[in-house]
Amino acid sequence: MRIAHFDCFSGISGDMTLAALFDLGVPTEPVYAGIASLGLDVRVDAERVNKGGFAATQVYVHAPEEDEHRHLPDIEAIISKGNLTDKQRDLALKIFRRLAEAEAKAHGVSVDEVHFHEVGALDSIADIVGSAIALDLLGVEKFTSSPVAVGSGTVKCAHGIMPVPTPATAELLKGVPWRSAPAKGELTTPTGAAILTSIVSEWLDTPTMTIERIGHGAGSKDFLEQPNLLRIFLGRAEPRERPVKECDTVWILEANLDDVPGEIVGYCFEQLFAAGALDVWTTPIQMKKHRPGIMLSVLTAEANIAVLEAIIFRETQTFGIRRSPAQRHKLQREIVTVETPWGPVAVKRGWREGGTVVLTPEFEDCARIARDKNVMLREVMDFVKIQSAKSEERRATKCDKNEE
Repeated sequence: MRIAHFDCFSGISGDMTLAALFDLGVPTEPVYAGIASLGLDVRVDAERVNKGGFAATQVYVHAPEEDEHRHLPDIEAIISKGNLTDKQRDLALKIFRRLAEAEAKAHGVSVDEVHFHEVGALDSIADIVGSAIALDLLGVEKFTSSPVAVGSGTVKCAHGIMPVPTPATAELLKGVPWRSAPAKGELTTPTGAAILTSIVSEWLDTPTMTIERIGHGAGSKDFLEQPNLLRIFLGRAEPRERPVKECDTVWILEANLDDVPGEIVGYCFEQLFAAGALDVWTTPIQMKKHRPGIMLSVLTAEANIAVLEAIIFRETQTFGIRRSPAQRHKLQREIVTVETPWGPVAVKRGWREGGTVVLTPEFEDCARIARDKNVMLREVMDFVKIQSAKSEERRATKCDKNEE
């Protein structure tokens, strides 16, 4: 399996991504041609630099300053007119859609109302479209990443002075492991976070792989504490078709409720999931004095107990929460992508030694396509299930031939 591993020890941005891909050997000409086909007043070039003792590539985007702020439909129309392959176009659109959804969630507006300030500028469009083209040309089967250094302090942006990570970056990195870094400032931008979370299927410090090439993408800033670089390792890894079973310890938080309106319980669900709960559910119960009630249950990692308990106490006004550890057996899992006539859809693939492979389409991807393309949700999900099963059959056939 051909694999690319992102080492985000100093964060990630759009220009650092494109620069690292060029440094890996992705040809610049088709990337420049794809950006030029958008019909925008923007030009990209790259040069070799020395950044913190590393030989690296740095990308420069030349574009005039603009006063207009584009919306998502404007950007989608620009990308759709470009001379890109379907895979390149779909990835670029997916990245911008993730950005729009993160901005909308962070600032409390609808997706179509989002003003793409810095992200909608010409240089960011060039970074994202150029990276989408280069990632396709890289020709890898799987992307992994280390925990992401986000930085610290504050940054000045279109909304004013913002803490690091900015609201959109924090929203994009939900469920992604972070790490600290000696350098202060914004190390990971919304563009970089959107690119990374659109392609990475596994987060780990170091994958088991044979390295063939290393690309260094330089950022525009210089830090005394560390080189401002993104590293991408390109190589090969053997697919793990029969891994050992996974076990871990999780915690169950429980509270009995008999005087909380259903709307409050529903809102509490949203808050708990947003704060990192692994699962949330309710069970009908009969309480003292024969009062009907519900038991609110939350599944969480130990590190997140305090945050989730604070939400339960605040939103439900309960007088107590029970804690109990639980041993969990879980399937090995990875995220794979299935191509559909309406665009790519993520599918969760789970398996265990000697067991049946479980394939589950990601609901949010299917729902987005159903809304955007005016297609029945059931039609999208059924198509993805059929294509996933076919892909799994091809994978199993290939493994059987390799064993022979």
